Amino acid sequence: MPTAGIEALRLRARLYAMVRAFFAERGVLEVETPILSEAGNTEPNIESFTTRFTGHRSAGADVRWLRTSPEYPLKRLLAAGIGDCYELGRVFRNGEAGGRHNPEFSMLEWYRVGWDHLRLADETVELVRAALALVGRDAEVRSTTYRQLYLDVAGVDPFLAGEAQLRACLDGIAIDPGGLVRDDWLDLLMTHRIQPSFAPDRITVVHDWPASQCALAKIRAGEPPVAERFELYLGPLELANGYHELTDAAEQRARFERDGRVRAGRGLVQPPLDERLLAALQAGMPDCAGVALGIERLLMALAGTGRIADVLAFDFARA
Repeated sequence: MPTAGIEALRLRARLYAMVRAFFAERGVLEVETPILSEAGNTEPNIESFTTRFTGHRSAGADVRWLRTSPEYPLKRLLAAGIGDCYELGRVFRNGEAGGRHNPEFSMLEWYRVGWDHLRLADETVELVRAALALVGRDAEVRSTTYRQLYLDVAGVDPFLAGEAQLRACLDGIAIDPGGLVRDDWLDLLMTHRIQPSFAPDRITVVHDWPASQCALAKIRAGEPPVAERFELYLGPLELANGYHELTDAAEQRARFERDGRVRAGRGLVQPPLDERLLAALQAGMPDCAGVALGIERLLMALAGTGRIADVLAFDFARA
């Protein structure tokens, strides 16, 4: 038997139809990119699945990595001049299974040429509100900087507070501090103290993150410098993560290599760097903003459930 009810499966179909109509009205092209790649995701907190190709070696590397997002090939398409585009499809992350996670899930990712992260955040809000309308709901919107959010909710400046001060804000929560660094404490403060404070019928957009959490975003000079990144939450649930995208090939390679050093220090597998993405950046990817949105997270919010199994036909345990 399926883990999701029939109405949840119908809601997914309605959501997909709405997403495609939303982007068709805006002239954003739907594309499909490979699920298997010669390169993997270097992000230290994400683990990839691999599989092995048994055909002739002239086809390329035999070890293939299942994508954790369609980001790299979409950026290669942008560099080739495709313009505004999106993909709606399955992605895979190893080791992530539980009440709110499934190793196989659906992601919507799109890119807007010539936009920054703030303009794209506004469009992401529009899409989430259109999704809420499918179930007769709406939500108020609050937009705030990362710094102001921490000051308002936790009473600490995330750019200046020391690690001891951040840890004190989590007093009463059992956390093993072994191996944690300052950014980990910031993340724990977000997930354990700040996100739970978000009103259930509010969309919260948090933008301009610490430069140390830039991921693949541009860094804007200032005092302090900030990563041109945003995250969007519906109630306490994180739905989307977006960037004013990094276009500098040398800086991107340096970030990949920095990830590799972190992974080596943790004894993790070292995925091959995506040299094709780096070549595309070197050739010239247009200034753009991109965002990834978790479809199951959005469906969970629409259905009012905290269990991802309730919005999947068959979850990992029944696949």
